[in-house]
Amino acid sequence: MKDKNKLIVAISSRALFNLEDSHEVFVQQGVQAYCQYQIEHEDETLEPGVAFPLVKKLLALNNGKANVEKVEVILLSKNSADTGLRIFNSIEKHQLPITSAAFASGESPYRYIDPFNADLFLSADPADVREALQMGYAAAAILPSANRSNDDGQLRIAFDGDAVLFSDAAERIYKEQGLAAFDESERAAANEPLPGGPFKEFLSALHRLQKAYADSDSPIRTALVTARGAPAHERVIRTLRAWDIRIDEAIFLGGKSKGEFLKAFGADIFFDDQTGHCESAAKHVPSAHVLHGISNQKS
Repeated sequence: MKDKNKLIVAISSRALFNLEDSHEVFVQQGVQAYCQYQIEHEDETLEPGVAFPLVKKLLALNNGKANVEKVEVILLSKNSADTGLRIFNSIEKHQLPITSAAFASGESPYRYIDPFNADLFLSADPADVREALQMGYAAAAILPSANRSNDDGQLRIAFDGDAVLFSDAAERIYKEQGLAAFDESERAAANEPLPGGPFKEFLSALHRLQKAYADSDSPIRTALVTARGAPAHERVIRTLRAWDIRIDEAIFLGGKSKGEFLKAFGADIFFDDQTGHCESAAKHVPSAHVLHGISNQKS
């Protein structure tokens, strides 16, 4: 049964560590060469990957005065146990308190999200992310990104709205009928809460952790960074109110580029469903693509 007092994050080895050299061996030379490469280099500590600072901040939430584990990070990897030894050696060298892992030997490890009760799955493999999202899990593909992790110790997580926190129902109207129809639809439905998207429950889990702290002392800060502007803002605000979920900052951009605003927020990670927004954000902060909704439908 899910422990609602604990946040559980599952992460792939390529999101946690920089494995580009060994991944290139796999792509160019195949599985056997990759396995040999990892074994030959298993005593060489891997450098941090894009999601490494995020994981450190997540695990640091366990260092409070109360002797209670608030966050657990699980490693889900396509490595075998044999090639995964280098991963665990690096985890130990970096002093990360990660003790649970599933090594799937080339198969997608997303099927272990459920038995580990994970609230979020982060991977460098878009195919694994798509499968996880189709199964109803919060999942995102980590992109090559600038490391702009804020250094004040506070964990800062930013989300897009439609197709991430909310369903893509409103975004479909925009894509199919245009901005005027979207604005009119959102104005008419302002008092109707939006259906939840794939990251609703993850935001809810963050909110539960936040409630353990006074607002002025919270180690977690969240932001909604959306291309929506007036009049489409009202439905979003009323939806979060109906969900009884607090979000600390809401930035309604009216179509402006998101990157500079995420830099100003100091996001440790940003989740968005649209490639263009992800690429803009990745120039400034660690970013992850949520391959969900109409913007990610294959033609």
